[in-house]
Formats: sequence, structure tokens, C-alpha cells
Amino acid sequence: MPIMIKLDDLLHARRMTLTDLATRVDITLANLSILKTGKAKAIRFSTLEAICRELECQPGDLMGFAAD
Repeated sequence: MPIMIKLDDLLHARRMTLTDLATRVDITLANLSILKTGKAKAIRFSTLEAICRELECQPGDLMGFAAD
């Protein structure tokens, strides 16, 4: 899939674990893990908003596009 999720990089830069983020945005660790590994097929805007709020980032910081 040409959409890349850069959640690991953002978490590392903010010294935060996936578990911390899951707790802060009230998303299950399993669902956040699916997003982090790039296996998610969609993301709700409310979820994207919550992640961006907690990580103090823009949606473009969280996702990237790599053409094949």
C-alpha cells in the first residue's frame, strides 16, 4: 500500500509508548497496533484528530505517500 503510517517515528520523538497513546486517546491497543503496522484499511477522522491532538502533530506528519 502506498500510504505509510509514521506513528513509530512520532512516538519515538515524543518518548511515548503505544500503550501511553492508546490510553490517552481511548483507543484499544490492538486497534492502534493495526494502524501502526500499516494493516489498517481506514481511519476515522475522530481517531486521526485524537492522535494528532495528543502527539501535537498534523495528519501529514502521521501519514506519507510513496508511489510504487
